[in-house]
Order: sequence, then C-alpha cells, then structure tokens
Amino acid sequence: MYRFLYSCVRLLVGAVVIVVVVATSGTVAWAQLNLPPQPSPYLAPASQIVAIRAGRMFDSKTGTMLTNQVILIGGERITDVGPAVQIPAGARVIDLRNATVMPGLIDGHVHNAQGLGNSPTSQALIMAQSAWRDINAGFTTTVDMDSRGGFSTVALRRAIAAGIIPGPRMQVAGQSLNQRATSPVTSFEAGLYSGFTENKDVNSPWLLRGRVREQKLNGTDWVKIYTTQDFVGDELHEFQPDGKMVDFPSLTDEEVQAVVDEAHRMGLKVACHTYAGRGMRSCINAGVDLTMHVLELYMDEALLQTVIANAKSGKAGVMLTLDDLIYQEQGDKQIIEHLGLTGKGGETRWQKMEKTFKKLLAAGVPLPFGSGAIGGNGQFPHGRQGDQFAMMTKWGMPPAQAMQSAMMTAANVLNYGWSDRVGSIEAGKYADIVAVAGDPLTDITEMERVRFVMKGGVTFRNDIPASQAPTTGR
Repeated sequence: MYRFLYSCVRLLVGAVVIVVVVATSGTVAWAQLNLPPQPSPYLAPASQIVAIRAGRMFDSKTGTMLTNQVILIGGERITDVGPAVQIPAGARVIDLRNATVMPGLIDGHVHNAQGLGNSPTSQALIMAQSAWRDINAGFTTTVDMDSRGGFSTVALRRAIAAGIIPGPRMQVAGQSLNQRATSPVTSFEAGLYSGFTENKDVNSPWLLRGRVREQKLNGTDWVKIYTTQDFVGDELHEFQPDGKMVDFPSLTDEEVQAVVDEAHRMGLKVACHTYAGRGMRSCINAGVDLTMHVLELYMDEALLQTVIANAKSGKAGVMLTLDDLIYQEQGDKQIIEHLGLTGKGGETRWQKMEKTFKKLLAAGVPLPFGSGAIGGNGQFPHGRQGDQFAMMTKWGMPPAQAMQSAMMTAANVLNYGWSDRVGSIEAGKYADIVAVAGDPLTDITEMERVRFVMKGGVTFRNDIPASQAPTTGR
C-alpha cells in the first residue's frame, strides 16, 4: 500500500516537473531545475546484485523456450545468463521458477497524450498515466509517435530517465510534421482544428527541412509525417463512394524526400502514417525508416516487392498497428453502410489490414509490434496492448514470432542501434525482464497477463507466487 501511494505522489510530482520543463523549454537540462540529489526507487543502484531463477525463459533470438535458467544482474544490466550460473553470496534472489520469463516488451507506436488535456498540467498527468500503464503491462520500451502539445514527450522521456517518475524507456517523435491538422472540422466553427498541426507550415521541401532541424534541436529521436489525407470534409472520412479509401496525398514526393534526407543527415529516423495510394508510395520509395498502416499495400504488387527488398536489405521496415483499428472496425462498418457501400465490395480498414498482414507475413517481412495506443480512458488506452498478440496468431503468425515482434523485431527498428541494449535477455543488455504465469507458446493470451516487470534491474511489480523449493544457493 505504501509503495502504491508513494508511486502516486511521485507521478503527480513528476507531472508537475514535466509541466515546468514544457513551459520553459523542451531542451532544458535537468540540472537547471536544481533538484536535490536523492536516490530514486525507479533507478537501480550500481552496487546491487540480483539473481532471477527462471523456470522457463524465452530466447527471443531463436524463438525457443529454455528451462531452468539463472539471470544474474549487476546494477541495471545483465551480467550473465545460463543454467549453470553461480549465484554470488549476498545476491537478492527472485524466484520465477513458476513462470515464463521474457525480455521486456517493446511497443513501437504509442501516443502518450495525442493532444488530450486542455492545459499543460492535464496533458502531463495523462502522459504520466500512459507511461505507468505501459510499464505495468510489461512494455519496458516505447516509441511515442506523436502526442502533439509541443515537445512535452521529450520532457516525459527525460523525467523517466532521471528516475523522477516511473515509465518505460522512450524514444519520441515529439510533434508530427503534419499539415492536415488534428481531425476534420465537424461543425460550423473551425475552432482548434482550423490551422496546421502545432501551427507549423510544412508546405514545401525547405520548410520541412527547417522543421526537421527544429525537431533535432528540441531533442526528438524520430520525425513523424502523415502522407495520406485520411479525411476530406464531413462525408468522405476514409472511404469514397466507390468503396475505395480516400488516398489523396498530403505531401508531394519532393517534400517526403526532403524530410528523409534531412532527418538522416541529423541522425533521426523517420516514421510515416499512410493508408493507401500515392502517399503510401511516396513514403516507401523515399526510404522512410518505418512506414505505418499501409492498409492497401496488398493491392500494389510492385510496391509490395519494394517493401520486401527493403526489408531484406535492412534499409527500411513497415509496421501494421493492429490495436488502434480493432476498436474502430464497427465504426468503419457504419461509415460504409452510410455511404451505401455494403454489398459493393467495400472493405473496412480492418479487413484491408488483414490482407496486407498476411501478404507481408508470407513474404517473410519482419513485422515489429506497434499498437497505436492512445492516452486517456478512451477505446484503446495504454496498458491493453497485449491483446494484439492473439490477433497476430489468428492471422497466421506462429506464437513465437508474435512474441518476437515485441522483442528483437521491434528492437531492430529503434534509433541509435538500441538492439544492442534491449529486446533479448543477454549479458550486457539492460535488465528489462517480464514474466507471465503460463506458457505463451501454448496460450498466447498469457501475453495479456504480465505479472512480473523489471526495468533496468528495478522490480516494478511481482505477482508470481514463489516456488516451494529453496531459493538460496544452487
């Protein structure tokens, strides 16, 4: 109870700190806040020695299940792994012999706030809530792919890294470079949605290059662009009367290429939201690092072959964010019926994604985990991403590969070569470790019930009952 209350207080204090940083500067150094030095419950002391006894341990590199492993941890990193590892005297032993132990999960597409909250304070609280929900569900690394509200996610990432509030390791895109505003105007008053997103004019290659530099200077790790006009007015939304998706390109090919060129020059990666048509082609052909959604990729064989070639050469990847569409399928059906598309071959976004998923899976294209989770308490809040694993297996992906999608497959697309520090349980990597009670290889829904979470050698939750066998010595 004490730990829960303490965490709540730290969340509130941390959110206030985030507000201070956002209000002053997205690039302010934490030292400038003059915070008194104190140990954080969210950062492991360098002197600690911890040993985890794993009854089953998933090897995310080979996709196989090992048994009776010992994971030795010094400070925040793993120092040794194996069945014969000796546990030093004085080490703290965590008994997970009744569990399946895995690397911490990675979600490559979240929105910690997505513009929610009518003030910096409320947005900061929503972001802190999202971060807590993620790590509590076993996602020890996330990528915020646009939460808008300035560079608040940079402040969130720094607050977590400094141990001020609990949360996953983060990479962030900050505010998207998106000229299409936040959503379509649905009333006679233009209101908040009448201008460019974040009031940023990105309508030329040179303006976009300048915005990319601004992203870099404010501390983002990614640049996020949108290249499909997914809504047009009050009627079309995402479907045209003939059943096709609205695929009007939001940016020109030259503009997309300028973003990719400038971002790569600055050491940033580029992610692109796109559904179909020329906008989708512009992202893939320009060499965007992670093209997201690509709902109608299955319809473009030539472009599909480009994606396959890029994936095999390691140049670029694609990410199908399943969860954010699970709860929109019914809405799509209503739109299709409203437009008189039923019986005319009209497909929901969900049906299109399934076809693209199956084609990419059959071609051997890596499919990194990305949920599209949204901050707050809406249809798809943070902390519920685990239901995506069952959907992947339903569409034909083997359970081991589905698990790997949120481990090494996702780690391989992170910026700065983070695959050398997260995604697997190996000596030298961060001690980001989660566990479930059952065996996900036989029941993939176990991934929805994470019961043990460690990040950087710090245990955030442990609901696994200990074994009856002795837990000291060998």
